[in-house]
Amino acid sequence: MLTRKQHELLCFIHDRLAETGVSPSFEEMKEALDLKSKSGVHRLISALEERAFLRRLPNRARALEILRMPERTKADAPAAPAAEDTVVPFKAPQRPQAPAAANDVLEIPLHGRIAAGLPIEAMEGQNSLSVPAALLGPGEHYALEVSGDSMVEAGILDGDYALIRRTDTARDGEIIVALIDESEATLKYFRREGSMVRLDPANRAYDAQRYAPDQVRVQGRLAGLLRRY
Repeated sequence: MLTRKQHELLCFIHDRLAETGVSPSFEEMKEALDLKSKSGVHRLISALEERAFLRRLPNRARALEILRMPERTKADAPAAPAAEDTVVPFKAPQRPQAPAAANDVLEIPLHGRIAAGLPIEAMEGQNSLSVPAALLGPGEHYALEVSGDSMVEAGILDGDYALIRRTDTARDGEIIVALIDESEATLKYFRREGSMVRLDPANRAYDAQRYAPDQVRVQGRLAGLLRRY
């Protein structure tokens, strides 16, 4: 048998899919079930997966599929648990052609090309890039097209799109966007070396770059990578 919360969550997801064709967000599920944190939602979904009531669709954010439904004790009353864990035939709701995929994609600013070799001028642009929401965490993000091969040993290749979370601070060992002398930007590992700032490549063919702290301004940390084939 399902617990009351498991039953409530399954009914909530089912009703939302039937209404919009799009899975509710974890925040919406948390609020609907009056849970204190999203971790409770994760536990409920994992339990429903183990019992084969739903499954998560791979490579998609907010993508859940109902596999079967327990019998409801009252007419479509999501809060009431099933008297028995009786499974009835279930037909997946009709889904619109585009909205489900669109809801999994975010548009973030694309600010030109950034050097993964010697610093080049940072190019500001008005373009945007469509990014799967699953690649982004909290905070404000933007994208830069990578130019050069100095970060290849970190898996960052020429032509990739670096997804950057805006921040003006960094810890040793993080890959950052560094603005040098307010005119040139580069993507490198950030290190502190005595009174200097060292920007390390991930390619043995390149040397580290050293600057006075007032020459370097952190403009963001690498949050993800997008590659087109």
